[in-house]
Amino acid sequence: MTLKIEIDGGSAGGVPSYEQVRAQIAEQARGGTLPVGYKLPTVRGLAQELGLAANTVAKAYRALEADGVIETRGRHGTFVAAAGDAAAREASAAAQAFAERARRLGLSEARALAAVRDALRAAYGDSG
Repeated sequence: MTLKIEIDGGSAGGVPSYEQVRAQIAEQARGGTLPVGYKLPTVRGLAQELGLAANTVAKAYRALEADGVIETRGRHGTFVAAAGDAAAREASAAAQAFAERARRLGLSEARALAAVRDALRAAYGDSG
C-alpha cells in the first residue's frame, strides 16, 4: 500500500494544489487504500516528490488533521487516523442537532427530510 497522488497543475478546474493533495489523501484514507496507522511521507518529502512547495503540502496536512483524517505524533511522524469513526461520530452529532432543531421549529419529519435531501443535493451535486 502506497500513497498515490497526482497533481493537475494545468487545469483541474482551478482546484488549488493543496486541495488536490488533501482530497486524494482523504479519499484514500476513507476508502481503505491507506489503512489506519499508515505512515505518511514528511511534508518536505511529499512536497519534493510532487514538485510542490512545502507550505502547500503543510496546508493540506493541516486541513486533513483538522478533519480527523490524519494525526501527527510529534517526531514519530504523521499517520492515517481512524477517521471513519470520527467522521461518523461528527455526522451523527450534526444529524442529532438538526433533528432537535427541526422539531423545535415545528417541522414534520417529511419536511425535515426534504430539507436534508435538498442540502445534500446542493453539497454533492444533483447526481444523487
